[in-house]
Amino acid sequence: MSTSTTVPEQFSGYAAFEPQGDTFTLKKHSYTPRPFEEDDVDIKITASGICGSDIHVLRSGWGPSKYPAIVGHEICGEVVRAGKNSGHQVGDKVGVGAQCNSCRQCAACKENNENYCKKAWCATYQGALKDGQYTQGGYADYYRCPGHFAIKVPEGLDLKVAAPLLCAGVTVFSPLHHYGAGPGKRVGVIGIGGLGHLGIQFAKALGAETFALSTSKSKEEDCKAMGADGVLVTKDADSLLKEYAGTFDLLLGTSFAPDMPFDTLYMPLLKPRGHIIQVGLPEERLPGIKPQAIFGKSITGSLIGSPEEIKQMFEVAVKHNVKPWIQERPMSDAQQAVQDMHEGKARYRYVLVNDQ
Repeated sequence: MSTSTTVPEQFSGYAAFEPQGDTFTLKKHSYTPRPFEEDDVDIKITASGICGSDIHVLRSGWGPSKYPAIVGHEICGEVVRAGKNSGHQVGDKVGVGAQCNSCRQCAACKENNENYCKKAWCATYQGALKDGQYTQGGYADYYRCPGHFAIKVPEGLDLKVAAPLLCAGVTVFSPLHHYGAGPGKRVGVIGIGGLGHLGIQFAKALGAETFALSTSKSKEEDCKAMGADGVLVTKDADSLLKEYAGTFDLLLGTSFAPDMPFDTLYMPLLKPRGHIIQVGLPEERLPGIKPQAIFGKSITGSLIGSPEEIKQMFEVAVKHNVKPWIQERPMSDAQQAVQDMHEGKARYRYVLVNDQ
């Protein structure tokens, strides 16, 4: 039998009711979650980070979104109902990232790559459910999902600090870990925002020489406080290449600007057999790349991280004191916080917090 404290029949959060422009309107919205199953947990939400993906979805930037839309996929809170097959108990402190379900039977899922499941990938919000229903996210009071995708937050890690690690953190950790960032390797992090500021910290935690690549020196002091060995200004490509051409093992692309200089700067910075891993997802296509630019080099992408990688990331974060730089905002301030995020004011992650 499942165990629980009192859980309301309806959950409520802050939703957009139509595609948003440059001014955001979020209104309180109540909805009935899908029926509870015995591998599920209900989470009373403590904190939910604001991710750039939220902005894209609210604006229908990646294609038509479903409305009403409650976004938020950096969710931390306390289990208040636990199914008998959930792997959790009431009172567990857990986090949910951008994925809330998969088939758990395909080859990818069996190899701890649930984030690449092709059969039943379900997003934490906007994910398809039965009868035309879809998942709602973490700008809310409660969240329901399979316990497999609710990862226990380590003791001593504040839930408000842990929240951005569930998406931004694992999105940069997974490719850095997979592509061998570590001692003797030089890593460049392109774009210093919610993703990039954690990319710097995780690259250093893994032992790599780490540089921030930014359009200006305005964040230099912050980058060095995060552990960067240097800050390289990308606007002066010619002088940058004179000193650093062919010296980077990995470049982690967290920016989603439409005019990224892959041909003229990023590829030339790489060593032979070097990799660019793009994790920032633009609303437009990536810029065209000349075939000659990829000789001996590769450009690839990486999609969030699996439950196992989230667990590994938490271990590294705790061991090396990797923490997002957060600004707390009341959940009731979701609309203004999203507006501020859209206007580039976050330094470096807004976290919405519920009164407990």
